[in-house]
Amino acid sequence: SMSNLCLQRTLLALLLPLWELGCWGLISASGGQNHAQHTAVGPWEMLHRHKRSWVWNQFFVLEEYTGEEPLYVGKLHSDVDKGDGKVKYVLSGEGSTSIFTIDENTGDIHATKRLDREEQAYYTLQAQAVDRITNIPVEPRSEFLVKVQDINDNEPKFMDGHYMAGVPEMSALGTMVVQVAATDADDPTYGNSARVVYSIISGQPYFSVEPKTGVIRTALPNMDREVKDQYVLVIQAKDMVGQMGGLSGTTSVTITLTDVNDNPPRFSQNYQYTVLESLPVASVVARVKAVDADIGPNAEMEYRIMEDGPGLFNITTDEDTQEGVIILQKPLDFETKNSFNVRIEATNRNVDPAFVHLGSFSDTTSVKVTVEDVNEPPVYSTQLSRMGVSEDARVGTSIGKVSAHDPDSSNSAIRYSIDRNTDLERFFNVDALSGVISTAKPLDREVNSVHNLTILAMESRKKDPTKIGKCFVAITVLDINDNAPVFAIEYETLLCENAAPGQVIQTISAVDKDEPPSGHRFYFSLPVSVAGNTNFTLRDNKDNTASIVTKRGGFRRREQMLYRLPVLIVDSGSPALSSTNTLSMNVCACDSDGVAQSCGAVPYILPAGLSTGALVAILGCIITLLVMVLLIVSMRRKKKEPLILEEERDVRENIVRYDCEGGGEEDTEAFDMVALRNLNVIRDPKVRRDVTPDTHTFFPYPMSSSSQAVYKTLPDNVVFREFIWDRLKDADVEPSAPPYDSLQTYAFEGSGSVAESLSSLESLSTDSEQNYDYLSTWGPRFKKLADLYGNSDGNSNGNSGLS
Repeated sequence: SMSNLCLQRTLLALLLPLWELGCWGLISASGGQNHAQHTAVGPWEMLHRHKRSWVWNQFFVLEEYTGEEPLYVGKLHSDVDKGDGKVKYVLSGEGSTSIFTIDENTGDIHATKRLDREEQAYYTLQAQAVDRITNIPVEPRSEFLVKVQDINDNEPKFMDGHYMAGVPEMSALGTMVVQVAATDADDPTYGNSARVVYSIISGQPYFSVEPKTGVIRTALPNMDREVKDQYVLVIQAKDMVGQMGGLSGTTSVTITLTDVNDNPPRFSQNYQYTVLESLPVASVVARVKAVDADIGPNAEMEYRIMEDGPGLFNITTDEDTQEGVIILQKPLDFETKNSFNVRIEATNRNVDPAFVHLGSFSDTTSVKVTVEDVNEPPVYSTQLSRMGVSEDARVGTSIGKVSAHDPDSSNSAIRYSIDRNTDLERFFNVDALSGVISTAKPLDREVNSVHNLTILAMESRKKDPTKIGKCFVAITVLDINDNAPVFAIEYETLLCENAAPGQVIQTISAVDKDEPPSGHRFYFSLPVSVAGNTNFTLRDNKDNTASIVTKRGGFRRREQMLYRLPVLIVDSGSPALSSTNTLSMNVCACDSDGVAQSCGAVPYILPAGLSTGALVAILGCIITLLVMVLLIVSMRRKKKEPLILEEERDVRENIVRYDCEGGGEEDTEAFDMVALRNLNVIRDPKVRRDVTPDTHTFFPYPMSSSSQAVYKTLPDNVVFREFIWDRLKDADVEPSAPPYDSLQTYAFEGSGSVAESLSSLESLSTDSEQNYDYLSTWGPRFKKLADLYGNSDGNSNGNSGLS
């Protein structure tokens, strides 16, 4: 009809612009063609924009595909493609090469790998149609999505793992304990794969769980921690709303019943203890404990004593064990009372008002304390006594008395003594039986004014050193006037030459070692012998000081540079004591303000009549005398003294000093040859001071035919040998005596000598075959020398020389 024709024309007019733009077809795997939504643009832009034939949408692909062939995703097609093979399809974007492939001829898209939505939910890809020959795009590039469609492949998981929770015991029914939560990695917006419900597998009938929220609540009222304090629950979370085929996960929940103070303390027994009467104050007498089934602060106790007659005991709480500790507050006395009954109450420190209706949270018990008798030390009537004694008291004067008694029923006699550690100089004695203290030495208050003694008391029959009573006695030495006053300091008084008459030149004061009760009062005056002197007078100031006043002026150092003034000082004691002290005054030259400029002797001024020539003559005489003295000393130093040994001198002490060069070994005048040639002269035996007489040597010596060798009858070589043997014997009589240094000078040497040359230099250059084994018989002092020169055969392989 005409109306249908008009309608067709109208639709054709509306679709014509779209036909001119061209059209991309995105065909899904289901075969349907989807058309994209385009953003509206103005007609001018529609007329001038590049011709675009894209229509994009999104593809869906199922996750966890397990087929062997690639999974077909969909198909891309452009209306530019006429099917002649000139158009090639290109795919780019996420996974375009590793996961998704496209057939460049047909535009078919396949997934080559298994996809997991939980790893990546969608992929963004770009599609483009290009000319197969020139690779020039024939269509602009456009994006589309490939969404991974979820399946139920993940079970619910409790990410917090094992749960720990607590709930107070005796809680009401339905009390919340804890909330558990499980998460499902599946898509919560698609199906029921991620919809979880909770159930309790283990833990009933004590607890329950809400299916949707996972809140665990108590299922029984008044659960008692003292019966069972811990429960382990197993909670299951299942997806698919708990339906058949759903996946599930479990977790465990440990629930602990926390303590509340619902149990009162209870004593399980009455107590009996026995203690010694010697138990020190503040010692532990007994321990009691009330049992409380609660724990922690709910089991903390407070103990108190309900009945305690004399107040001997106190009780405290041991915070670690919650025991009641009974402490002794006063000394025990078996003779006074030997048994006590103490009533103890224990109360919970933290009472919960919610459980007061259950009954009283306290309990009581009785403690019987029995006192055992012990041997006690003597007890003094007073522990501290104060006594006084005059410092002039005679030896043996009684000062006071101490008294002690045996507190035991035996009432033994007491013996007294002084702890000498408190009376090291033994100034006092105490009567062993009566306890009377008396002086044993004269006392001096100025040396020690107070003596603190410790008096010991012990039973006469039972002399147990551990049972000693002690008391302390403070003895004050009372003062008497036995010290005279003296100057307070050593005064250095300066008297100016320009001092005027009546001028005070020094104020003096005094000190006294005594200490009178009313204080010191000193009186100053000049002795009668100097009271009438014309130089100074003394004025008593009546305040324990006095002033020294000049009577005249015109003092001169040249006339007298030092004045000594005796001062008489008298104290007010009974009897009064006095002393005379001397005040020294130096005359000084002072300035106008009275400040001393110089003191002491005035330099001596030579008479004006002594001329300069006389002074030069005196100085010349002095110089001449000095020159003469120097000449005499110099001549004595240059004078040679004869080097002749006295017969009494020891040859070893002869040290020859050469002040000038001589003829060397040819110089025989430097040494007295008589000492060697006439050796019998010096062999007068004398006792050495460093050798103990009649002491045997430690090794044998070759003995001569007589006690005194006759050297002059022997050949020269034997003379020296015997001489050395005698010297060696004298040196080794006492091994501990230090040897004297000895310088021996041999003034002759010849080819006829048996020993030949004694030169050490020549010895090194000759091959001597002399045997030195005899050195080993000379004793320990020559052991090193014997080791060096003896046993020449053994040393032949050693060093060839000594250095």
